[in-house]
Amino acid sequence: MLSFEQQRQYLESYVGTNPIPADFDDFWAARMAEADSCPLKFWLEPAEVADYPSCQFFNLWFVGMHEAKLYARFLRPAQPALPVLLRFHGYPGRTRSWLENCTFAGLGFATITMDNPGQGGRSQDVGGFCGPTVAGHVVTGLTGDQKNLYYVRLHQNIRILCRVVRALEGLDAQRVYVYGDSQGGGVGLATCALNADFIRRAAILYPFLSDFQKIYELGADQLAYEGLRYYARWFDADGSQAASNFYKLGYIDSVSFAHLVRCSVLFGTGLVDDICPVETQYAVYNNLRCDKKHLLFPEFGHEEIPAFDNAALSWFVKDAFGEKTVAGEKTASGCDAL
Repeated sequence: MLSFEQQRQYLESYVGTNPIPADFDDFWAARMAEADSCPLKFWLEPAEVADYPSCQFFNLWFVGMHEAKLYARFLRPAQPALPVLLRFHGYPGRTRSWLENCTFAGLGFATITMDNPGQGGRSQDVGGFCGPTVAGHVVTGLTGDQKNLYYVRLHQNIRILCRVVRALEGLDAQRVYVYGDSQGGGVGLATCALNADFIRRAAILYPFLSDFQKIYELGADQLAYEGLRYYARWFDADGSQAASNFYKLGYIDSVSFAHLVRCSVLFGTGLVDDICPVETQYAVYNNLRCDKKHLLFPEFGHEEIPAFDNAALSWFVKDAFGEKTVAGEKTASGCDAL
C-alpha cells in the first residue's frame, strides 16, 4: 500500500491513461467551424416566474445543430453592461431552479444555464446517433463516426449558445465566466477550451467525462459512467475493440481538452470521490497549461462542497467587479461590503 506521500507524488505527476487523438485540435477546429456556419436563431419568452425590480427572468430558446430547439434559463439583473455566468448542470438532469440561479444574478451576473438535450430538461434531442441510446450519453454515437458522438454535438450547441451571448443586448462579452460541477465540470472545461477567446475565468468541481480508460481499468464504470461497461458487454465482449473505442472517446475526454484552456481555472476535488475517481481529476488538472488553482477537500466526495462554493464566489466577483468584494471583506473605500 502506498504511503500518503507516495500517493501525493503519484497524483501530482499523473497525466492520464486515455489516449489523446493525434488530430484532436484539427478535429475540434472543424467542428467549431460547422457550428459557426449555422444561421443564428434565438428568441426570448417571459419565464413562468414573476420578474422583480432587480431581475428579469426569461426562457431563452435557440436553434442548434440539426435544427434542434434548445433551451436555457436566462436571468438578467436590471443594470447595464452585465458580466455573464454560463452554468452547466450535472448528469443526468436539467438546469437548476430559478431560485438557485438567483445566487449569481443577485451578485450582478447575467446568468445563462442550458438544459443538455435528452437529459430531463426542455432541450430537444433530435437523435440520429449510431449504436445504443439506452445506457448513458457517454457512449451515445460511439458506433459511428466520432463527429456524431453525443458530446460532440453538445459542444457544438454550446458554441452556438456563445454566439447568442455575444448577440444579446446589455451583456459584456469581455466578462464571461463558466461554472460547472460533475458533468457540468467536464462540459465547462470543454467550453473554455473550445471558446478560448471568450471565457475569462472558470470554476470547475470534480469533472465528469475524464480519463475514460482509467475509469474502466479502475472498475468505476458504474452510475454516471455505466455506459462504458454496457457498451463493452453488448458490442465488444472479447475486448478486441477496446483500444479503438477509447481512442474515439478521447475526442470528448476532459483530459484531451485541458491543454486548450487559456482562462484562469479554480479546480475543486473531494478526495473521497467514488463517482469521478480522484486520479482522473488530477489527470485533467495536471494537463491544464493555464493559470490554475487546485482546492482539495479531504473528507468530501461527489457532493455539495460549501467551501468550494464560497471560494468560487470570490473567484468570480473579484475579477468581474474589481474593487467590489464578497461579503465580510473590505471594499476600496474601506467600508464593509454588503
